[in-house]
Amino acid sequence: MRSRDVTRWLPGLVQYRGYRRAWLRGDLLAGVTVAAYLVPQVMAYADVAGLPPVAGLWAVVGPLAVYGLIGSSRQLSVGPESTTALMTAVALAPLAAGDPARYGALATLLALLVGVLCLLGALARLGFLADLLSRPVLVGYLTGIAGMMIVSQLGTVTGVPVSGDGFLPELGSFLAGVHRVHWQTLALAAGVLALLLVLARLVPRSPGPLVGILAATVVVAAFSLRQAGIAVVGEVPRGLPVPGLPELALGDLAELLLPAVGIAIVGFSDNVLTARAFGSRRGETVNANQEFAALGVANVTSALLRGFPVSSSGSRTVLGDAVGSRTQLHALAALAMVLLTLLVAGPVLAAFPTAALGAIVVYAALRLVDVGEFTRIARFRRSELLLALATTAAVLGLGVLYGVLAAVGLSILDLLRRVARPHDGILGYVQGVAGMHDVDDYPSARWVPGLVIYRYDAPLCFVNAEDFRRRALQSLEVPGGDVEWLLLNVEAMVGVDSTGIEALRALHAELRERGVTLALARVKQDLRDDLSRAGLVAEIGQDRLFLTLPTAVVTYLREYAARHGRLPDGVVLPEPSTQAVRPRDVSG
Repeated sequence: MRSRDVTRWLPGLVQYRGYRRAWLRGDLLAGVTVAAYLVPQVMAYADVAGLPPVAGLWAVVGPLAVYGLIGSSRQLSVGPESTTALMTAVALAPLAAGDPARYGALATLLALLVGVLCLLGALARLGFLADLLSRPVLVGYLTGIAGMMIVSQLGTVTGVPVSGDGFLPELGSFLAGVHRVHWQTLALAAGVLALLLVLARLVPRSPGPLVGILAATVVVAAFSLRQAGIAVVGEVPRGLPVPGLPELALGDLAELLLPAVGIAIVGFSDNVLTARAFGSRRGETVNANQEFAALGVANVTSALLRGFPVSSSGSRTVLGDAVGSRTQLHALAALAMVLLTLLVAGPVLAAFPTAALGAIVVYAALRLVDVGEFTRIARFRRSELLLALATTAAVLGLGVLYGVLAAVGLSILDLLRRVARPHDGILGYVQGVAGMHDVDDYPSARWVPGLVIYRYDAPLCFVNAEDFRRRALQSLEVPGGDVEWLLLNVEAMVGVDSTGIEALRALHAELRERGVTLALARVKQDLRDDLSRAGLVAEIGQDRLFLTLPTAVVTYLREYAARHGRLPDGVVLPEPSTQAVRPRDVSG
């Protein structure tokens, strides 16, 4: 098979062309460091997902092996991640009815379904879905997820029995039983959390979760705290699970379809956003559709090894990049460490205290809350702050799955709001400033008597067609005499639909009744084609469509002079070679 054919099916291999020996040390060091961080982290995320901690290690093996062959990012660290783990738990808890075997089979089936949906998304070229979550919505969504993660671990880190499904029921259950706190468990979890926060502050490149979990394990063993009621992971199966697929039932598929769609959207968005953030630092391009395919294959391999849905980890990606990773070879090094752990480190994993794993989850959740980003959003625009807060409330109040749909819906509604009521302006000439400008920005701007130049800053479509017609007519209410021409600057109208066409037709008819001429300037070819197909070019007139504003103004002045026998007061017709009106030629 030719090299081109290989890279067509395994595009990730392109990153190894021209591999430099100097990169090897950084990739290997990053792999070992990421593995040290990863092992306790993915075990904690498996617990969040409602599965045995070892399932986190099973779930990471396949993705680490295949992403480097298919993905487009050189730094991204794939595998179990907090958000998708929590979404898994929310989806499966009502279906498993307390049966651990059924729960594990449903988790595997969910990963398989997520993988298939992502592969279909790649085939359908749905990479643009990564752009549906605006920055304020993403910030609010992650904050809501953080709140749910912390509440989901309250029982683990305090020893209080917690029941219920969702943020409010679990929080209410915890508060009702808070008097039953197991103080030794709480102290251990608090100590691990404090250690993680200190290490992140003082030694940010250290594998904090590994240090924390090992320290907690030593403390539990040294002081015989298991006798005091400290819970540990317990027996961990050695080796890898036998590859296979769960039994498929149509009823299960139907129940899991909506959760799978939500997980696929969130996981894909997380992958692309993280990959783009790191790729932009080194001038590397991230292919959104390729990421869809890579995420799909990663989830299929996770399912084959009895894992659960996976995505990517921003914290592990940051750590690998900081230590020196240059390619996905660092993922293969991390994979070797995970396999070694599964084969020989079972007894060590069995002694890990669950309270410490819970503290790692709380630590990860705290890192998701970006107070500084909320502050920046508030400074920029209050409406976007409200959007971020509304998304947080939706996730906490509606749950993760419906919170995802609410987040996407809020993003789309915010976009429609902006398109439905965009900025507009009347343009005039400003002394000493080239071109034409919004009179709201320049109160001293002047316009040509009898001519209103109006700009609507959005594509013309069904959500704003009536608003455009109404505001265009309002623009005629200017001081200084009767309006003879309404000249639309349509440079921002990059598209128009049938409703927009009818709004233009209605505007033209109403202007004609008032004796006002409608003209369009800066008409792009695509818009002209749309107007021609709708018959509006014939109705408005070919001679009323202009490529530039100056030629439209000159045409108006000549027609004004032909009708009135003179130019407007204070206006001088420019030379034919310039075809432009200078500010000093215009009086207001």
